[in-house]
Amino acid sequence: MTKEQLAALGYGTVLSHSKLKDSGGNPVLARVNGKMQVWKTRPEDFKLPMKHGLYNYFYITPTNAHLWSK
Repeated sequence: MTKEQLAALGYGTVLSHSKLKDSGGNPVLARVNGKMQVWKTRPEDFKLPMKHGLYNYFYITPTNAHLWSK
């Protein structure tokens, strides 16, 4: 996904991973957990907070954005 596509996502939107699978063979799902952070000095760089399960939090960044889809 591109930065513009990720920025348009609302809170709670569910995304699926293209390579990681759960125990049933289904894609791993995670939901948007906040607002995208973009830096004024580096406009191409961003962080989108995500949540998977009860305790796993992570960010979608430019390095791993291509692995996620809606």
